[in-house]
Amino acid sequence: MIVISDTTPLISFLKIKRLDLLKTLFEIVQIPKSVFAELTENIKYRDEAEIIKNSMFIHVIDDIDENYVSLLRRSAGLDLGESEAIYLADNKKADLLLMDEARGREVAIRMDIKIMGTIGILGLAYEVSLISKEEIKQAIDILRDSGRHISERLYEQLLYFIQ
Repeated sequence: MIVISDTTPLISFLKIKRLDLLKTLFEIVQIPKSVFAELTENIKYRDEAEIIKNSMFIHVIDDIDENYVSLLRRSAGLDLGESEAIYLADNKKADLLLMDEARGREVAIRMDIKIMGTIGILGLAYEVSLISKEEIKQAIDILRDSGRHISERLYEQLLYFIQ
């Protein structure tokens, strides 16, 4: 299975201290070089950067078509990480793109790329008994407290799914 990730899902799972769920669910997660840079170059997040650098299941991909990415950024208004992640998902015919940002998700959907966000990953982890309902609620509280926007509608859908 080929799984590509943008920055935000990785940050979310770092925040809830459950990056292990991604490894268990997907075995290998590929990220573009700009996503790796976003995750590791901010000196405020040294501990998190070390976790990413030492996560053997996260593979950084340097082979990026800069012209494709530039066109995607200009035409869709996406940031560099989103654009590179969508490029990799398209180019590698990925089975799944992990992405939370609405605009990037819309572009990926129009390109027939299968996507899953943080909430979907938590639901999948629950479905295969890797996380409990209580742990999901705690995770959502942590994410919301840290400034992540999670719509009430999406949260209610997740709660309905895990009933």
